[in-house]
Amino acid sequence: MLLIRIVVFVLGACLAVYTFYAAARTFVVPRSSANILSGLVFRPMRSIFRFIAVRLPAYEQRDGFMALYAPLSLLMLVPFWLLMTAVGFGMIYWAMGITPWQDAFIASGSSLLTLGYVGFDSLGFHLFSFMEATIGLMLVAMLIAYLPTMYGAFQQREAAVALLEIRAGTPPTAAELIWRLYGIEPEIKDRKRFWESWERIFTEIDESHTTLPALVFFRSPRMGQSWVVAAGVVLDAAAMQQSAVEEPQGSHPLLAFQAGRTALNHIADFFEVSYNSDPHYPKDPIQVTREEFYAAYDRLASQGVPVKEDRDLAWRNFAGWRVNYDSVLVALGRMTMAPEVPWLAEHTFVPPDVESGETAGSLRKVGG
Repeated sequence: MLLIRIVVFVLGACLAVYTFYAAARTFVVPRSSANILSGLVFRPMRSIFRFIAVRLPAYEQRDGFMALYAPLSLLMLVPFWLLMTAVGFGMIYWAMGITPWQDAFIASGSSLLTLGYVGFDSLGFHLFSFMEATIGLMLVAMLIAYLPTMYGAFQQREAAVALLEIRAGTPPTAAELIWRLYGIEPEIKDRKRFWESWERIFTEIDESHTTLPALVFFRSPRMGQSWVVAAGVVLDAAAMQQSAVEEPQGSHPLLAFQAGRTALNHIADFFEVSYNSDPHYPKDPIQVTREEFYAAYDRLASQGVPVKEDRDLAWRNFAGWRVNYDSVLVALGRMTMAPEVPWLAEHTFVPPDVESGETAGSLRKVGG
């Protein structure tokens, strides 16, 4: 019996310590990493939300319903961690002689929530009780401190997404963005400022969406908008400007392109999303067809944008740029259930009971 109590004490201590470690990795440590407990919250929540969402008849209903997934899952983390802490310390109290099991668990809950209505005349119990109460307060405090940081990063991202709608239309497209850049920003220096701003935005997204991984699944306040779609449009516009537009371009579209491609790759790597890390066109296909590119090219030419004369060469060059981020962009669009827009479709809400391997595997890390 003594051996059993020792084993239970050790297991309870390990559970309590690992729970606190998981919370610290999620809420405090800048470099998040996978932990089992977070996955136990996000994976079932994801399955439930996805099961219901794919059965809703209209995209508006699906989008509105999925907007609840990430916030509710994030809020569920602290109650779940409190429960795991109560179970861990309940095991400790049982091993210390508080029986039966339900009395040990009640004592643990009383200490964790600082209610103090259960007590035992034991110095050891009081020491662990004080420790548990401190942990409970710290878990709640970490969430309170974490949410403003989360929503601050969310607001910065969504401000950039909303501003892009002004330049790229609704739904946003690369051709519309390039045309408005030339129509609204006639000076090269003005267009350079746009690319510099998105170089900074991509860098911020790279940092925030890997240190605050739940942020990846926060949907835009306005239906039809998405940070994945916005990233794809800016990358497509940079690729089109490099391949199809006749202008002394400098390094700014290239730097924005590289920042965006790097950010998407880092986010995909963090979530263990499968994508081609060394693609080559035409061996590796892209989502954009030649006809779709020609339609965008002809539109720019008809609107007075100085395009390069060789349309076929422009297509080949564009495909060579697009292939560098095509697979990861589509994978992230599928994972986040991004809205279907031109040049990014056929992946958002999969049929009922069909879950992509990338999506299922990625949820191991969503909680940090």
